[in-house]
Amino acid sequence: MKNGMIECSVCHSKLVSPSTKAVSRAYDRHRSKVSSKQRALNVLLVVGDCMLVGLQPILVFMSKVDGKFKFSPISVNFLTEVAKVLFAIVMLLIQARRQKVGEKPLLSISTFVQAARNNVLLAVPALLYAINNYLKFTMQLYFNPATVKMLSNLKVLVIAVLLKIVMKRRFSIIQWEALALLLIGISINQLRSLPEGTSAMGLPVATGAYIYTMIFVTVPSMASVFNEYALKSQYDTSIYLQNLFLYGYGAIFNFLGILGTVIIKGPDSFDILQGHSKATILLIINNAAQGILSSFFFKYADTILKKYSSTVATIFTGIASAAMFGHTLTINFILGISVVFISMHQFFSPLSKVKDEQENGVLEMEPQNDHRFILGTGRV
Repeated sequence: MKNGMIECSVCHSKLVSPSTKAVSRAYDRHRSKVSSKQRALNVLLVVGDCMLVGLQPILVFMSKVDGKFKFSPISVNFLTEVAKVLFAIVMLLIQARRQKVGEKPLLSISTFVQAARNNVLLAVPALLYAINNYLKFTMQLYFNPATVKMLSNLKVLVIAVLLKIVMKRRFSIIQWEALALLLIGISINQLRSLPEGTSAMGLPVATGAYIYTMIFVTVPSMASVFNEYALKSQYDTSIYLQNLFLYGYGAIFNFLGILGTVIIKGPDSFDILQGHSKATILLIINNAAQGILSSFFFKYADTILKKYSSTVATIFTGIASAAMFGHTLTINFILGISVVFISMHQFFSPLSKVKDEQENGVLEMEPQNDHRFILGTGRV
C-alpha cells in the first residue's frame, strides 16, 4: 500500500485503502443493489416478524393471572432457548445431509471446535438477550401491551447510534430526521398514557417508567447490534451452527438465572414447569420462532430493518389488545402510529440514501466479480 492506495496484483488497478468510510460505502452499495430474491426475503422476514412480535405481548398478557405471573419468567426464557437449540440441531442435520462431496463436513468435531472459537463473541448478545427477555415480563406488569411495543420502538435510535459506532454504518441527514420523527411518534402516543398516582415496584410511576424504559431500550439494542456484528463477522459459518452457539449460551445463562432463583426462593422454585398453561406454551413457541427469525434478519438483512419491522407490529398489537382485552385506542395512539409510518417511509426512501463522495480527488473503484477484496490484508 502506498499513499493510501492499493494496487491489485492481477489487473494492477489502484483502489483506495479500505478505511472505515470505505467499508461503510461498500455496505451502502450492497444495499442499493439488492436483488429481487433478497427483496422477497426481506418482505417475508418483515411479514413474519410483524405477526410474531405483534403476538408476543398479547400472549404475555394472556399468561397473567390476576395481574401476576404464576410461573417463573426465567423458566419460559430457558424453555424457549432449549426449543431453539433443538431447532438448530435439526436444521444442522438436514443441512449436513444435503452437503455435496468435497465440502467441509458440518458435523465433524474439528469444524465444530473451530466454529465455536470463531463465534465465541455470540456469548455477549446471548447474555444481553437473557437479561432483556426477563425485562419484557417485568414491563408487562406495569404497562399494557400496546404501550410496551411503543416504548420498545425507542430502540431504533439507540441502535442507529450503536451501528454508527460499532459497525461504522453511515446515515444521511434525512434518515436521522426520520429517526427523530419516530421518537416524536412515540412521544405522542405516550402523552397521558398512564393513570396518575400509579406506581411501579414502589417507585413513583414517572421515575419507574424512566428507569424501566432506559434499561429496556439500551440492553436489547446492544444485544441486537453485537448479534449482527458477531453473525456477519463469521459470514461463511452456517447460520444454524451459529444459532446453536447463540442459543446454547442463552440456555446456560437462563439456567444460571434459575439456579439463582432457587438460592433466593428455595428448592420449590426449581420446578420450571410450575404454573404453566396453554398460553405460556404458545408464548414459548412464539418466542422461539421470533428468535430464529431474528437471526436471519441480523445475518442477511440488518438491525434497522428488524426494528422498523417490529414497529409496524405495534398497530397489530394495539388493535388486538383493544379487541381482546378492552384496552382503549386513544387519538394519541392513532396519531403516533401515523407519524411512525411516515418516519419508516422517509428512512427507506431512495432519496434518503447516503451519497458516495470523492476523497482526496480519487474516485473509489468497485472490485470486479472475479477479484475478491480481502479486508485488512492489502491484497485483492
